[in-house]
Amino acid sequence: MPADHRDRAHDAEPRRIAIDQERGHPAARSLFLVADRHDDREIGHVGLRDPDAKVAGSGIARLQEGGVEVIEGVRAEEIEFQLRAYLQHRRTGMPWVTLKLAASLDGRTAAPDGSSQWITGVEARTDSHRLRADHDAIVVGAGTVRADDPTLTVRLVDGPDPLRVVLGKAPVGALIHPCVELSGELSGVLQALGERDVLSVLVEGGATVAHAFHASGLVNEYVVYMAPVLFGGNDALGLFQGSGAASIDAAWRGTITDVTHFGNDIRISVTPPSR
Repeated sequence: MPADHRDRAHDAEPRRIAIDQERGHPAARSLFLVADRHDDREIGHVGLRDPDAKVAGSGIARLQEGGVEVIEGVRAEEIEFQLRAYLQHRRTGMPWVTLKLAASLDGRTAAPDGSSQWITGVEARTDSHRLRADHDAIVVGAGTVRADDPTLTVRLVDGPDPLRVVLGKAPVGALIHPCVELSGELSGVLQALGERDVLSVLVEGGATVAHAFHASGLVNEYVVYMAPVLFGGNDALGLFQGSGAASIDAAWRGTITDVTHFGNDIRISVTPPSR
């Protein structure tokens, strides 16, 4: 794209045209940034083509039929990030997976006696509820349900409760009911949720489930809340339960994309290495 066209698309106050909207989901729309007329031509600046085969390119065709010259790839990286869950779902049939973790500075999630409420402060916990509200579904293992009997609802902020999903069977009378109970390979679980039009999943554990998702390579983003707390020993519970890297060369290395303070704690967002 010529540099002057890129500048106009970025700097001009855009006129947004939302088309190809499917099922009313706010993410399921193609975003077109249309700059001012240039030499008596109206130029449509398109960030991304919708990967959904049912609509891909139809919006562009409608613009062209209306006499609009279309230039693709404008601010594509920004739009890819904004629509990451929708794009993941349309490209793979599976939802975007966020693994949420909370730990002390020495990487522990609970004391040896199992107590963990609370490692982080109220500000960080409030943000974690915001994270829940931003996801379509929340996933935990049946062991966590038996041990903690969580509700997994959104409480500290205004927002919708996610679909509650248990890997395995939740005990009768558990607070997580009503919930969806799924078992089998994690990829199959995600496919099943994708078939329910779940675009994003928040995995909240416990340590065995966190390890399973991490080891499978199915996590798209890690969100780690860390508190200035030290258990100071090797008997407290860790973030993951299972075998890890056998050497430093085999250790998983991601990219930190954001670090934000919440009270006395920090939230670290990490993306996996490119694959």
